[in-house]
Amino acid sequence: MSEIHIVRDYPYPPGQVWSAVTDPQLIPLWTATGAGARPEGFAAAVGTRFRFVAKPRPGWSGVVLCEVLEVRAESLLRYSWQDEGGGEVTQVAYRLEAQAGGTRFSYDHTGFTGVGGFFMARLLGSVRRRMLAEGLTAVLADLTDDGALRPGSTLRPKSF
Repeated sequence: MSEIHIVRDYPYPPGQVWSAVTDPQLIPLWTATGAGARPEGFAAAVGTRFRFVAKPRPGWSGVVLCEVLEVRAESLLRYSWQDEGGGEVTQVAYRLEAQAGGTRFSYDHTGFTGVGGFFMARLLGSVRRRMLAEGLTAVLADLTDDGALRPGSTLRPKSF
């Protein structure tokens, strides 16, 4: 089985990182360095069914179906992830740990199987690394202490 495991340390408190990765208005700002997915119907509440919608590509509608499976505010968000066209259901988990001077953020995407899963994990892993290194870093730098985007921020989601 293939998986994606990324760990990043950010010099911001867990509350700010949590806001950036769970606020539906902020998520498209850091995913803009990838496919630019925006969540539709997302809430950090167990049982919430939502969709990530990105620009369609040949062979992909741009839509991923998800359901929130587990939430511990400011420390864990886990949800299912399945292409709208079908296929295996995988799981994504965000884990946040307070550290001296900031937050350790762990991103895990598990459940990929077979040769197709191996290639999907490689492709998505590359995109996720860029989103977490560039996109999320930029969003965090533009947040106020209470997790809101600073007035005058130049960050914008992708438009399609």
